[in-house]
Amino acid sequence: MTTAVLTPTEPLKASDRCDRCGAAAYVRVVLGGGELLFCAHHGKKYNDSLAKVAIEIHDFSDQLTETPKVAAEEER
Repeated sequence: MTTAVLTPTEPLKASDRCDRCGAAAYVRVVLGGGELLFCAHHGKKYNDSLAKVAIEIHDFSDQLTETPKVAAEEER
């Protein structure tokens, strides 16, 4: 029996880009041989197929709808 060891996920950086289109990455897919990064659009588009082969999928696309912590009070 094999046991998978899951490591803590680092947050994505501004320099991380979608492997499909080059937009900012919000989804990290961990596979047996590495990882793929996707923008929110492509992460959703390929989610069903990726879920069948991925070890882990980390979706940070909820950050797209968060109000920045530095936003002025009237913008919150």
